[in-house]
Amino acid sequence: MSPLKSQSTGRMAITLFAISLATAACDTTPSNGTDANLQNAVVVAPLPVRTPVVPAPLPNLGRSDLVAAAEAAASAYALAQASEGTDPLVGRSFAIRVPFGCSGATVDPAVAGDNAGLAGWTWGPDRKTIEISMTPGDWLNSALIAGGQAPTGWEAVEGFWVPRPWLTSDACPKVRRDPLQPATSASGQTLGIAAVFETDGSRIGRRNGRAYAFTVRAEGDAELTPPTDGYRMLLAGRIVAFPDGRATRCRASGPDDRPVCVIATTLDRVAFEDAGGKMLSEWRPG
Repeated sequence: MSPLKSQSTGRMAITLFAISLATAACDTTPSNGTDANLQNAVVVAPLPVRTPVVPAPLPNLGRSDLVAAAEAAASAYALAQASEGTDPLVGRSFAIRVPFGCSGATVDPAVAGDNAGLAGWTWGPDRKTIEISMTPGDWLNSALIAGGQAPTGWEAVEGFWVPRPWLTSDACPKVRRDPLQPATSASGQTLGIAAVFETDGSRIGRRNGRAYAFTVRAEGDAELTPPTDGYRMLLAGRIVAFPDGRATRCRASGPDDRPVCVIATTLDRVAFEDAGGKMLSEWRPG
């Protein structure tokens, strides 16, 4: 091959190579169109997953809550103040422990009458046992329940008193009676829990005058000793409304008397416990 022809062939190869490079640089159209679409597409971030917010359940109301509600209701009653709006207590769950027998044995609490609605304990024969008992009061036709708007649909109302409503604790009071001072009668009851039973509701939990009762026995040959800090009666359930929509109803015989207030409820559990919280016996009305 001649030098001239060889040089011509080399220049042609270089030219073709340069043309191919230019063509490759200018040709931006992908063979299947996918890459171009991805390059030109607007990237949309995925929407955040919204987790539904479930409100935390409200805690059980305790003794201090019920005492505060009764105090407010008593003040409103004495001032003839009409309550407005929805009662925030209605529908709430509650659990309180009512201390009893704090000062020792009581008059037989199984006997109704003045002791109805109050728990207590007595010695059994030969002090071999301790008999715990509480008979609910029959409050359906009482002036406090039936004296206002008639409780339509209520077949029975069984009452439980909460002694010493000035205490916000579930424990027995620590102040002891001065032995040098004359004994005085205990203050009248002014705070009660009314267990409501509807006409078409279950009758399983109704006591119908029967007492909640339990017998404490010594373990083995040990001597039975009286409790140093009484016992407790646990009441747990849900607060309901009187016909006027309020959870609490109060009455007083005069302007200088402390109003007596009761809170309407349905009970889910009643139990006897010792001062340390050990359950002795329980009933589940529902």
